[in-house]
Amino acid sequence: MTTALITGATAGIGAEFARQLAARGTDLVLVARTADRLEEVAAELRSRHGVGVETIAADLFEEPGVAAVERRVRDEADPVDLLVNNAGHGLVTDFAASPLDDEVRHLDLHVGVPLRLTHAAMQGMLARGEGRIVLISSVAAFTPRGSYGAAKAWGVSFARWANLRYRGLGVSVTAVAPGFTRTEFHERMGVATTGVPGPLWLDVRDLVRLALRDIDRGRSVSIPTLRYKVIAGLARVVPARMAAAGSLAPADRAARRR
Repeated sequence: MTTALITGATAGIGAEFARQLAARGTDLVLVARTADRLEEVAAELRSRHGVGVETIAADLFEEPGVAAVERRVRDEADPVDLLVNNAGHGLVTDFAASPLDDEVRHLDLHVGVPLRLTHAAMQGMLARGEGRIVLISSVAAFTPRGSYGAAKAWGVSFARWANLRYRGLGVSVTAVAPGFTRTEFHERMGVATTGVPGPLWLDVRDLVRLALRDIDRGRSVSIPTLRYKVIAGLARVVPARMAAAGSLAPADRAARRR
């Protein structure tokens, strides 16, 4: 029986990873900010799939929360075999107008936190000779999309290198780069999505199913669905102004976390 730790595990992509991994018989460690919601999700998964589910209520914007999850990842008495770095949020304000503290926190959540948790997990996994690490990135990593795309690009670049370096030692690192996915993310972020064509939307169940297939195969980058593989490929060759077209418009709220 393996154990997976998932950050941002009570909604969207993280929750679907939890459901599909539990259906496989994987024990879980779920991390999110809200204890009540964590327990609701944990109880449902225990009841439906009969797996062990541990919860950690932690705010990953704060040092004590990150440190608590880091300690759990390092616990060799009950090792984590699969780490899914999923927690994230978006900023809707233009970079120049955005408060610097918001930008720094945004960068830390998307880069600093997964870097720390990946480093903590890697040491034990290498000692055991097996393990998988996942970084939830975005197709935005391949396009000019402000500080969000830049932060997500880190995960893709790091996974490409880390998988080359460590896969032969038993530890694979995969960056999952989805496109528009029907979750709570955009609503919480506070952007309008009415202009996004229907065919571009992914069902979260299909996204995670395809991502897990690539993770199982030890691939360094997973871009679920052919249409987004094509989009990511085109973004590398078309002019930057064209690749940046179609940015989401702010709705009636400022940036929200998931």
